[in-house]
Amino acid sequence: MTRVATFGNYQSALLDLMSAQNRAQQAQERIASEKIATDMAGYGRTAESLTSLTSTQARLEGFISTGETVAARLSAQDLALTRISDGGTGAREAIANSLAAGRIDNLMTELGLQYQTVVGGLNAEHQGAYLFGGGRGDAAPATVQTLTELAAAPSTASTFANDTLKQKSRIDENTTLETGFLANEVGGPLTEVFRNFQAFQNGSPVTVNGVTYTPTGSGTLTGQPDANVTAFLKAQLDQLDKVNVDLTNQTAKNGLLQNHVETALDAHESQKTALQKMMQDKSGYDPAKAITDLQLAQVAIQASAQIVSSLKNTSLLDLLR
Repeated sequence: MTRVATFGNYQSALLDLMSAQNRAQQAQERIASEKIATDMAGYGRTAESLTSLTSTQARLEGFISTGETVAARLSAQDLALTRISDGGTGAREAIANSLAAGRIDNLMTELGLQYQTVVGGLNAEHQGAYLFGGGRGDAAPATVQTLTELAAAPSTASTFANDTLKQKSRIDENTTLETGFLANEVGGPLTEVFRNFQAFQNGSPVTVNGVTYTPTGSGTLTGQPDANVTAFLKAQLDQLDKVNVDLTNQTAKNGLLQNHVETALDAHESQKTALQKMMQDKSGYDPAKAITDLQLAQVAIQASAQIVSSLKNTSLLDLLR
């Protein structure tokens, strides 16, 4: 038989009051957070599933962050590659226009300006690092700024300071892309063409496609071109055409990488949205139900408080008298 005592009645009423207060607090927390619980212990058997979803979501966030960084770098590379290509195209147009006009008085000046455009593209930076420097992001890959310095260099290769390490990026669980380009690979052939112009202008013989062109002396590329100069310029035009096609292909490759990264980012965002819905379904709490639970808990608190208050005026001694 259960023993009836005043202390027992008080204890039971107080326990009911504390339980109601605890339910009210939980309901308030659920309203504020829209979650069933504030920690994994509160989810019971679904905690393991939620932990797995949280881990997957964290990996997705990492891939999204990497993808956004890679996309920004590829966008900067596209601008830089376009600038390099513009330098090659500009040089070709300058030669073609000079030959058409029959005068090449300002040709070397124009070529010098176009070379600086190329160098500007090769030394393009993104977030404080040189795009085409490979692993040497802190050193300008194209070290020569003028045609005079270029012709004085021991070789075209000696004018590049980049290493051979190309940027690689992991954009999802199974895909790692080589997204970096090297300055000597992108701009080496075009730089060689510019170097030949200055060497010829300096009076040095230049070999193009196995044919050697010998200038009559220093400063040959000016005034009205003779047959030898015209033949040299046309040979250089052919070289520029080949180089510009290669630059177009490099730019197109960068564009393909951009499309691939954007597609991966779209897929990650869609998966992230799906994961968020799954987590909401497992961890979310219906606001309407939370409000109802809070109201019921408040009613229980009031009832328990009234019982505790009424016990003050009730004693078993009154029944024993």
